[in-house]
Amino acid sequence: MSTTSQSLLGQIQGGPEGIAWQRWHAIYEPLIHGWLARHRLIAADRDDVVQNVLAVVVRRIPEFHHNGRVGAFRNWLKTISVNCLRDYWKAQRNHPQTGAALGMLDEWADEKSTLSKAWDLEHDRHLVQKLLALLEPEFSPETWSAFLKLVVEGTPAAEVAESLRMSVNAVYIAKSRVLARLRHEAAGLVDDPHTP
Repeated sequence: MSTTSQSLLGQIQGGPEGIAWQRWHAIYEPLIHGWLARHRLIAADRDDVVQNVLAVVVRRIPEFHHNGRVGAFRNWLKTISVNCLRDYWKAQRNHPQTGAALGMLDEWADEKSTLSKAWDLEHDRHLVQKLLALLEPEFSPETWSAFLKLVVEGTPAAEVAESLRMSVNAVYIAKSRVLARLRHEAAGLVDDPHTP
């Protein structure tokens, strides 16, 4: 993945094609699928709802405007997911689990609920991990190792420097370079990609 002038969000707003959309799909499809798995759907129905969510995103992403609020994109995506799942359960109104499922959706839609907060946390962690996996090839093995040891593992800079035969300053430069790329790529999708 090459360095671009726009974040992934900015790239996908340009139209539903190309590498940016492939990356977005590879990042978000498993996240959405995982969340919908919690909502009592059989696999085939879950696949259909996931496709409906992705279709709505493709159709409506040009209209999305980040309002500057924390979690704006995450909440927008959650709303689409809740609405698609609500449509599914309303079509299944005679199913014995419909009432419970719709109640769970109300909880997920409530920004202050435990379920909604769990979505927020999982979304951000998932996105950062996926973006880091995509960004790794852009960096030398030494830079990447220094970043992982310092930021992900929490190893003190002096120990990282010694184990990698780098200066402490080089360790901090590695951290800075990776985080700058991560922040750039995650802009608008996750609010603080500092902690993987």
